[in-house]
Amino acid sequence: MAQNWTPNSWRQKPISQVPDYPDAAALAAAENQLASYPPLVFAGEARRLKSQLADVAAGKGFLLQGGDCAESFAEHGADTIRDFFRAFLQMAVVLTFGAQQPVVKVGRIAGQFAKPRSSGIEKQGGVELPSYRGDIINGIDFNEKSRVPDPERQIMAYRQSAATLNLLRAFAMGGYANLDNVHQWMLGFVKESPQAERYRKLADRISETMDFMKAIGITPESNPSLRETDFFTSHEALLLGYEQALTRVDSTSGDWYATSGHMIWIGDRTRQPDHAHIEYCRGIKNPLGLKCGPSLSADGLIELIDLLNPANEAGRLTLICRFGHDKVAEHLPRLIRAVEKEGRKVVWSCDPMHGNTITLNNYKTRPFERILSEVESFFQIHRAEGTHPGGIHVEMTGNDVTECTGGARALSGADLGDRYHTHCDPRLNADQALELAFLLAERMKGGRDEKRMVVNG
Repeated sequence: MAQNWTPNSWRQKPISQVPDYPDAAALAAAENQLASYPPLVFAGEARRLKSQLADVAAGKGFLLQGGDCAESFAEHGADTIRDFFRAFLQMAVVLTFGAQQPVVKVGRIAGQFAKPRSSGIEKQGGVELPSYRGDIINGIDFNEKSRVPDPERQIMAYRQSAATLNLLRAFAMGGYANLDNVHQWMLGFVKESPQAERYRKLADRISETMDFMKAIGITPESNPSLRETDFFTSHEALLLGYEQALTRVDSTSGDWYATSGHMIWIGDRTRQPDHAHIEYCRGIKNPLGLKCGPSLSADGLIELIDLLNPANEAGRLTLICRFGHDKVAEHLPRLIRAVEKEGRKVVWSCDPMHGNTITLNNYKTRPFERILSEVESFFQIHRAEGTHPGGIHVEMTGNDVTECTGGARALSGADLGDRYHTHCDPRLNADQALELAFLLAERMKGGRDEKRMVVNG
């Protein structure tokens, strides 16, 4: 166990981005109630994810992490979960073919309820109220009652997470993830896309590969790995009282695990090395993510890596880089060089969403071309540095929303009001998410072809 660490040692540290609950007794009662509930995920599952991420860190896999900006109580439903899972699986199949490597599938789901905010106050007209911080804390409606932090929301978030996980496990292991099904869904997308011709060549190659596998007897019926899949959950560990309540000792190893999700991450606003969020996360054995923004120095990154992964364990730490399409070339190389110089084992992942948010027609949005540009720069920089671009981290939904502009269907600022449903930040819709996967697969394949030409030349 981490030295001088307990599940509540974070309470002795400074903390930011936490709500001010008006009723301390009600908060303690809710946390005690949560502490009596069963775990949402299990230590063995977290270890399996860490093992798969260790392969990614070694250049033998790719991480696909994505899902809602912030889950909501109002939009929780079986169809919403199914549509997200379906879009996510399609992305994974395309990326697996492009990377020619296993894709580790980690959703921002079943726990992604709390959101950091740049300001604790929201103003509309002449009225000021506490900011909305996610359904686990307060309500999105702009009125005084809704914005009061309510501990009972933590119980609601737990129950929604449990129901979501139950359905996800059924989808992942019960036949819904059958590769034949996923491929047919993906072909339907290609047929309907304005970029159909561009994507058809890659889709045809996947079809040929699957036909060959069937010809030699490798089918979903004979090979369970073609009809089942590993799917893991993740969220930002922002509300530490909730996390502590679901922190449990693993009976087989004696180690502490956060059982609220398989992987948790630390945000760009809460990664101060002497603060509570780093203190909590350093003591649990789950795989961790660390958001890396433009303000993070190379020395600061090494300090955080040493706090969170002192044993330099592969698969323990994923660096989720979020710079913006116009800043990634300035900041990413210096961080890569520092990590390489110190010999630290990490997964490098690109979050092309958070640094590319703009306001258009009074809506927060993210232009698809900027998202794609940051991903392309991320890959180019890693190739230049001789390191492995290990993953992408996107905010997306399986629904047909209009929150990010651009993409094959060329959504414009005028379209944003049609189906702008997010509770916080704009998400890629299902078509845009799959389009990003196809474009990324093209780049991956191109990079492999270039590498072969160099080797053979």
